[in-house]
Amino acid sequence: MTTTDAPPTGAATSQIQPPQHHPQRQEKNVTGATVWLTGLPSAGKTTLAREVAALLAADGHRTEVLDGDEIRTFLSAGLGFERADRDTNVQRIGFVAELLASHGVTVLVPVIAPYADSRAAVRERHAKNGTPYLEVHVATPVEVCAERDVKGLYARQAAGEISGLTGVDDPYEVPEAPDLRIETHGSTVAESAETLRTLLAGLGLLTPAPPAGSDDERRSA
Repeated sequence: MTTTDAPPTGAATSQIQPPQHHPQRQEKNVTGATVWLTGLPSAGKTTLAREVAALLAADGHRTEVLDGDEIRTFLSAGLGFERADRDTNVQRIGFVAELLASHGVTVLVPVIAPYADSRAAVRERHAKNGTPYLEVHVATPVEVCAERDVKGLYARQAAGEISGLTGVDDPYEVPEAPDLRIETHGSTVAESAETLRTLLAGLGLLTPAPPAGSDDERRSA
């Protein structure tokens, strides 16, 4: 996976809300964030999200992955793939992600979210609540995605079995200024995951877990 930062003019941090702690909603000294990984089907979003989540968990951070397929099964069952339903699905995921992030969880969201206004609405929700939010564009070319074809969607679309495949016969609005842009060909998943973890750490979004026997723990014992 080749990794490239968003435009080198500081855009990687310009849209991110600084960490803010709300005593009613967050544990003391705990910073959460939502990391939304948008990109085409088979771009590598879920693989990258799970790799980052494993790295963070190994370091003692609270993390969750909101997988798009699981959300469709358990939270958005009954929704289709028309634009209105896609928007509804994205907003539902955004609500859950912001709620978790506001309580100190680093939430990885590998969901296509093809429309820019939908993604902007999710960012706005986070901004209103002072919850950090990053948009990561997993910028794998459609030709590479079609070769991977993890779920067989590209083959089925080519055979005329399905329609409305994002990036082929349904729109995908490429993020103009993501907080990070990652190309998932040319380097490894581990390298891309480390790039994303480094960005989170550099923004102060990875608060170290308190050591065992810390003052806070003793006071609450």
